[in-house]
Amino acid sequence: MKIYTKTGDKGTTSLVYGSRVSKSDSRVEAYGTCDEANSMIGLGISYLKNEYFEQKLPFLEEFHKIQTALFHVGAELATPSGKEVKWKVEEKDVKNLEEVIDRWDSELSALKNFILPGGHPAGAALHNARTIVRRAERESVSIEEEVNPLVLAYLNRLSDFLFVAARYINHHLGEVEKNLHEPSEK
Repeated sequence: MKIYTKTGDKGTTSLVYGSRVSKSDSRVEAYGTCDEANSMIGLGISYLKNEYFEQKLPFLEEFHKIQTALFHVGAELATPSGKEVKWKVEEKDVKNLEEVIDRWDSELSALKNFILPGGHPAGAALHNARTIVRRAERESVSIEEEVNPLVLAYLNRLSDFLFVAARYINHHLGEVEKNLHEPSEK
């Protein structure tokens, strides 16, 4: 099997089941942005090699589940309305995110101010992934055909998860969160 097909050379691509659409189609934008977020999550995880979290296999397993579920989100977004979705996002996927958010957030100090994205490179990458997921959510809402409400719920919760995950990593690696400060009066 070749990597290149040449079928997209004129600016179109195939959705699941083969219908051709423009590469600027709202569905393509939405699932492409999910792919971008998934890649950024992978980058964030790659920064944790030989770090504290490499020893915490459940932590890495959570990210494996999330990256897999994000592929399922993409599959749903790439499936035209009225067609069977082979990999559906399920309520348990959303619940899993909520459970992990609650568990990890319980180890963190309460937020009293907005914080600036950054910290350890892994935390910074996950903050970046969070913003990409927010874009994927906005693009999914813009799809003219009906989108599975669980896809929207999953993307919404995933951005919350990534915020907490970035804080969790920064906390466990000793990175101090930088608060947003009001400019000083002169």
